[in-house]
Amino acid sequence: MSQVKENNTVKVNYTGKLSDGQIFDSSEGREPLEFTLGQGQLIPGFEKGVLDMKLNEKKTITIPKEEAYGDIHEQLKQEVNKADLPQDMKPEVGMGLVSKTPEGQERNLLVIEVKEDSIVVDGNHPLAGKDLIFDLEVVEIKDADVA
Repeated sequence: MSQVKENNTVKVNYTGKLSDGQIFDSSEGREPLEFTLGQGQLIPGFEKGVLDMKLNEKKTITIPKEEAYGDIHEQLKQEVNKADLPQDMKPEVGMGLVSKTPEGQERNLLVIEVKEDSIVVDGNHPLAGKDLIFDLEVVEIKDADVA
């Protein structure tokens, strides 16, 4: 029976949960997730969890935050003057914003506090600082040498 190896392209059904059982993502009702191991497309703990699984095998893995989205970095939280926001914007806690770096890269930000003259935004990934639990099922394995 085939087993997932480095550089295989695989299709996986998954459900991602937090430690309190809250589901944050799932392939249920959608196509399975397809990716090639070893290309850094996914968080390291997910790839490590799929490695050596057999076709049609199901298992649950726990990914520590260090192998997921890492710790929360306080330097990614910053205060922005409301005067620097688009004039028609009414910022609210929980609102997502997109900011461009001087190099033209886009960063997703989350409004975490609204003050009288400013807002506080957080550039951390929403799952940073959290251990993740995934229910996995390998539904297809393609060998790396088969084009």
